[in-house]
Amino acid sequence: MKKLLFATAVLAALALPAKADIVVNLGTNPTSGTGAFANTNPGTGGGGSGLFADIYEFDLLGGPQFITIASVTNVYASASQFITNFTGSVLSEGADNAPGGGDDLFVIGPVLASACPVANCQGFAGSALLAAGGYYLLITGDAGIDAGYGGNLSTFAVPGPALGAGIPGLVAAFGLGLAWYRRRKAA
Repeated sequence: MKKLLFATAVLAALALPAKADIVVNLGTNPTSGTGAFANTNPGTGGGGSGLFADIYEFDLLGGPQFITIASVTNVYASASQFITNFTGSVLSEGADNAPGGGDDLFVIGPVLASACPVANCQGFAGSALLAAGGYYLLITGDAGIDAGYGGNLSTFAVPGPALGAGIPGLVAAFGLGLAWYRRRKAA
């Protein structure tokens, strides 16, 4: 199942520009304020239902590395608003600096949504330590009628020596990201 999910996400990433429901640019070094997003009508069918692949572009400029944290949630009033195969990934845009150009690389995910601690909620989150460059958050799924989601993508520039390089830096970034996500979910 994980291999099928990954293959589906890869194929979607390679064929995105013509099939994407929305493309939003979150700007340079998005913060929790500028990195907020929502789509209340993600599907291509009636009532926002059906398959979708949404892209949220962002650029990282400046510091040698960035802690990048993304979280997405679908809170639904009824089972008909559930999003099947609700998945998120962050990809590097590659040398062509464009989503879906065939040279994109996964840097977070794909992550399949799971149930939230509260009822009628599904969501996912991820974090990574990224270098400067062009990236995008890819959210895919099969939306029920009147389904929708919201989320946030935040980046924090950190100096190289502050987190260290390699595995210790990734462990620190993951720990900070997990702590941020838990505080956000508790709020």
